[in-house]
Amino acid sequence: MNTVTPVSIIRHPKERRSKCSLTPLEGREALSFHRARLGWTFDMTGFTVLALGAPEMSEADAGRPILLLDSTWRLLPQVEACLVGEGVRRTLPAVPTAYPRISKIAEDPMGGLASVEALYLARLLIGERDDSLLSSYHWRKEFLGTLRTFGLLPSL
Repeated sequence: MNTVTPVSIIRHPKERRSKCSLTPLEGREALSFHRARLGWTFDMTGFTVLALGAPEMSEADAGRPILLLDSTWRLLPQVEACLVGEGVRRTLPAVPTAYPRISKIAEDPMGGLASVEALYLARLLIGERDDSLLSSYHWRKEFLGTLRTFGLLPSL
């Protein structure tokens, strides 16, 4: 039986579950959801922490649980403030999101994916392709097409 890498997801308290791309995945085995809040901490020691500006994630990162921070870019520092310990920071390849973002406050960085896209791509990069992660994602076909265009997913 294939093992599935555990993923811990920390949401910003203002992240609306009704709009979150990960909400359909709640209750799935190997995914644990946490809500960041004042005074709460999460020990990221031993985790692969998805972050921008780090070395790119690869199959060499398999074997460590993954930590995904679910927040708007503007509020991300508040979630990061809950983290203690030393994780291994990794970035995902800079591919455009399929999610139609509209921000009147700040521009999202290239490589700023919807949370479900980041989860899918992280698992793909460590050799755990699981298309069921995207089964409820409205922009699934567009995102998979983007991954094929960037050579990250074989053509069918």
